[in-house]
Amino acid sequence: MKKPRLRSDLRLFLGTFYYGTKRKLIWLKMNKDFAAEKQGELLPYTYFSHKTILMRKLKDVDMWMQKNKIVNLKIAQKQLNGIILRPKEIFSYWYLIGNPTKRKGYAEGMILKNGKFTSGTGGGLCQLSNLIFWMTIHTPLTVIERHRHGYDVFPDSNRTQPFGSGATCFYPHGDLMIQNNTPDTYQLIINVGEEYLEGEWRVSAIPQEKYEIVERNHEMKLEYWGGYSRHNELYKQCFDMDGRFIGEELVVINDAIMMYRPFLTD
Repeated sequence: MKKPRLRSDLRLFLGTFYYGTKRKLIWLKMNKDFAAEKQGELLPYTYFSHKTILMRKLKDVDMWMQKNKIVNLKIAQKQLNGIILRPKEIFSYWYLIGNPTKRKGYAEGMILKNGKFTSGTGGGLCQLSNLIFWMTIHTPLTVIERHRHGYDVFPDSNRTQPFGSGATCFYPHGDLMIQNNTPDTYQLIINVGEEYLEGEWRVSAIPQEKYEIVERNHEMKLEYWGGYSRHNELYKQCFDMDGRFIGEELVVINDAIMMYRPFLTD
């Protein structure tokens, strides 16, 4: 991997303005394709569910950021919980949540910038986009836009999912978009509990297939410019409900700059 280059504040501002404007034009053009209806009554079948811990102790990260993250997640939950995704419709994370501003009640939480953590309004919402992406790749739904972190910030302490199995988000141009190319209707359920962020994709018909995510070609290496990089590939394996293998497809290829030394001596 090439050595990362730090962008000036002006370059970052102009880039954000350009890509943000481009994103809003896309939303206007695709407005009729986006899912927008919410339903309180649950669809009859669970396709996949998952949960992640809310208060996770991270090195050098103040816990007040974790507490504020929960505030932000509860606000975003109200925009997403119960959303119905009909055939051919598209789920857009930021189209539904909108701009996470202080006026809407969003607090200062943890965000990643140039491989370092800092605070920003609405920080912590990546935990929600990570959860939705992980659940989605365990269903027949199609991810049509997903962004990865360019930096690997924290070591694999208590990791329960493969490296690179999430989806970062940055308003408005770093979106998570999911299309329903099946004949069935899906419903997203999100709950911010006491200990966990909980999610579920429900569906109108009995599931006929199940999925597993397999990591391959994982590698950490020293780059020519002195830093470390990390790479892997995630594959989605499909099985029938009796466990017979049907096939597999490549989901993502991840490349990231490591912000810690991977090889420790005694």
